[in-house]
Amino acid sequence: MTLSDSTIAHVAQLVQLAMLTGTDVVDHMRMMTLVDIDGSLELDPDYEQRSEDNVQRMIQEAVRMQSEVSES
Repeated sequence: MTLSDSTIAHVAQLVQLAMLTGTDVVDHMRMMTLVDIDGSLELDPDYEQRSEDNVQRMIQEAVRMQSEVSES
């Protein structure tokens, strides 16, 4: 069994997210769910969507906060 390229890329993204937010990468990785597809561990589609939604929300919040700072 191996990790797919997209799963490896997601792990790298989790490390970056932890560094940017000051959170523990282990906590992020515990939430990750994988499925076995022909001997390759892939991100569970539901998890992948939730993760992408969370990242988009964080980006929107950062943009909102930056615009508030710019306005003051």
